[in-house]
Amino acid sequence: MSRVLPHPGAVGGEQQPQGKSGTLRAAIFGVNDGLVSNLSLIMGVNGARVSDHVILLAGVAGLLAGAFSMAAGEYISMRVQREVFERLIHLEAHELATQPEEELEELAEIYRNKGVPPELATEVATALMRDPEVALETHAREELGLDPDELGSPWGAAGSSFVTFAFGAFVPLVPFLISSGTTATLWSAALSALTLFVVGALVSILTGKRFWFAGLRAVFVGAAAATTTFLIGRLIDSGL
Repeated sequence: MSRVLPHPGAVGGEQQPQGKSGTLRAAIFGVNDGLVSNLSLIMGVNGARVSDHVILLAGVAGLLAGAFSMAAGEYISMRVQREVFERLIHLEAHELATQPEEELEELAEIYRNKGVPPELATEVATALMRDPEVALETHAREELGLDPDELGSPWGAAGSSFVTFAFGAFVPLVPFLISSGTTATLWSAALSALTLFVVGALVSILTGKRFWFAGLRAVFVGAAAATTTFLIGRLIDSGL
């Protein structure tokens, strides 16, 4: 029986992209989110002219809070998505068991719509319907657009989100671990800008844009966010 279905990856938050390009996309944006958010936090606290110890503490707290938040969000999002897909497959299995003739015709119609000659479409559908497991897998792929073996791992999504976000958030924090004061601040900004350029350039692999344009755009967005929070921190400090 036909039904309106969510596209794989549409349930939950940002994703779930499929394949190698999806993995690259998730990694790139995880690093970008972590870097921009923690750079903005560090610069905001820095703008308030607090001690390096407070800046370092804020940076570590931002890294951990953001990474755990991203991991929890991805876990819940992927878990809900997987449960929805599992339910759809379960409903399809029920229909195959109770309405085999209708499901056979539905499968044949799918093949006919793809250009397969009517008689051959019916023959192929009949052959596939003989094995319940093959029938279910075929209907899941052809009707639901799902691969029963690739519904996504909630723990895998949570772990990768934690790691990529934490990596990005660690970048602006590094200079404050080995230096202090203005020197640490300048190195943090420079290292973050370089990393953002590389991240933006990697995005061009997905978008097809020129790498230098994508890189500079990422640097501009990150710089705008960090500058804004720095100025807000300075204004708050001036008002105290």
